[in-house]
Amino acid sequence: MSVQVINLNGQPEYAVLPYADYQRLLEQAEMLEDVEAYDNARADLAGGKEELIPSNVALSLIRGDNPIRVWREYRKLTQIQLAKEAGITDSFLSQIEAGKRKASVVVLSAIASALKLDVDDILR
Repeated sequence: MSVQVINLNGQPEYAVLPYADYQRLLEQAEMLEDVEAYDNARADLAGGKEELIPSNVALSLIRGDNPIRVWREYRKLTQIQLAKEAGITDSFLSQIEAGKRKASVVVLSAIASALKLDVDDILR
């Protein structure tokens, strides 16, 4: 790699290099960012901050199935168990899952917490 250094007041100020070398350095920097992101994701998985979910859960969510029901079933909870954990009645939970009633932010937060999720994860 040939580099021309331009000084300003006796100090290096700029480095001029062939464009191909610049492109290669840019690709290497992007690769390093990818490796760091991968390492961070692995650490988050190992530390319990993130989880892997099966494709059938992701597909159900993409398809538009009720996210509360999808996550409840994935967590192997009954409506009664989730409702009790969230501090609501099972009939209210059933109506939320069926789309017959809307839940307040407080209720959604309680449901998300019981499912060990963020509220964003249970919103359509």
